[in-house]
Amino acid sequence: MELSQIFALVIFVGMFIAVVSDKWHRYIPALVGAGLTVIVVFLIIMRSPQAVLDTLSLGQLTEQAFWWVPPGGEPVESHQGVNWQTIIFIGGMMVMVEGLGEVGFFRWLCLRLAKLVNYKVVPILIVFMLLSGFLAMFIDSITVLLFLATVTIELARLLKFDPVPIIIAEIFASNVGGSATMCGDPPNVIIGTAYGYSFFDFATNTGPIAWIGMFATLAFFYFAFRKVLTTSQGDNRIDPSTYPEPREAITNMNLFRINTAIFLLIVVLLVTHAQTGISVALIGVIAAGLTLGAGFGSAGHILRRVDWRTLLFFIGLFICVGGLEVTGILVILADFIADISGGNITVVIPIILWISAIASGIVDNIPFAATMIPVLRELAAGTAGFDQRTLAWTLALGTDIGGNATPIGASANVVGTAVAQREGYRISWARFCKYAIPAMIMVVGLCWLYLVVRYT
Repeated sequence: MELSQIFALVIFVGMFIAVVSDKWHRYIPALVGAGLTVIVVFLIIMRSPQAVLDTLSLGQLTEQAFWWVPPGGEPVESHQGVNWQTIIFIGGMMVMVEGLGEVGFFRWLCLRLAKLVNYKVVPILIVFMLLSGFLAMFIDSITVLLFLATVTIELARLLKFDPVPIIIAEIFASNVGGSATMCGDPPNVIIGTAYGYSFFDFATNTGPIAWIGMFATLAFFYFAFRKVLTTSQGDNRIDPSTYPEPREAITNMNLFRINTAIFLLIVVLLVTHAQTGISVALIGVIAAGLTLGAGFGSAGHILRRVDWRTLLFFIGLFICVGGLEVTGILVILADFIADISGGNITVVIPIILWISAIASGIVDNIPFAATMIPVLRELAAGTAGFDQRTLAWTLALGTDIGGNATPIGASANVVGTAVAQREGYRISWARFCKYAIPAMIMVVGLCWLYLVVRYT
């Protein structure tokens, strides 16, 4: 190995370990790793300012195709370095989601469904799982869990049941549902924008198995938690007049209607962006602009609530991965996978799927997905000539669903368990993994069967 490859690999592994250790917010090791990659690898060892410019990729922001692709044009692929499509889209969606939260949209939706099933605990488990999976198809699963877990605990205190089983089920459902579309889980956003795939591409390829997995998951958690929930509730009789009314969640009716309309518009733009040519980055800008314009008086408050640290984490992560790509480390990894598979796609699918699933259960699935994207590109361009789309769907399903296995496997898991612990309901690793690992193996097994049958 060359000196630049050794240093790039050491910096990346050090960054990865620091992120997993959770001693600091993950944006700090990501930015430190990015700084070391730029200074040590690109400037000192390689003496290549051009490598810095290529990795930062700021020039793409000035290209028309980055924002809008005219009819008949080819969607832009992110070839190396920082994926600004991902950064801008996620940032814009964060702003829109904060606007929805400000007016009480998510709490209203949860209470509306709870009222629909007469505040009965087992039906709440089912409808909240479905809501978690459905919302995660369109907005970040982190946000879904932030609001859903909070309302679940509120209902648990009112109806006298243990909220932990429902929160575990909601976490799992959000990751499974998020795998169905490009804008669901963060790994899908990274994969879709890197390869130029559309919402419809994901919906027609990962969508079917995601919802097959969702219904299998519903059945699994229904039988796993039905007795636990009813036993924890006991014979407590609650006066129906104390049940919260959904309308009470709305803080400003006019803004509620406007922000709901903005959300529906953004969903339509996402579903049709392959036909309109509007990039996901521009959709993110539209979402943020309309939200801030509608709530102009509270725009500053909304912007302060946006998780800017996560966006910095993405930027640092992309630069560290760019170091591996520029120095050729990822080409070596791609060649190794191609060699052990013998050029057989039927062998490559389980390798990528199960490695992705297992790795994403141990570490956060976002950095793993970002690392694998250029590896898959090399596998498709190499002598074996694997179909890149098949590899992309395999990676998406492996990282999204494999991330369910442990409390740290995906960002939604970390948020959901953190909300529960903050409210006095600690979710231990043993309790989480007891249910999550068998369910994960079941759904990943279904994905394996689906991918082999459909793409080989």
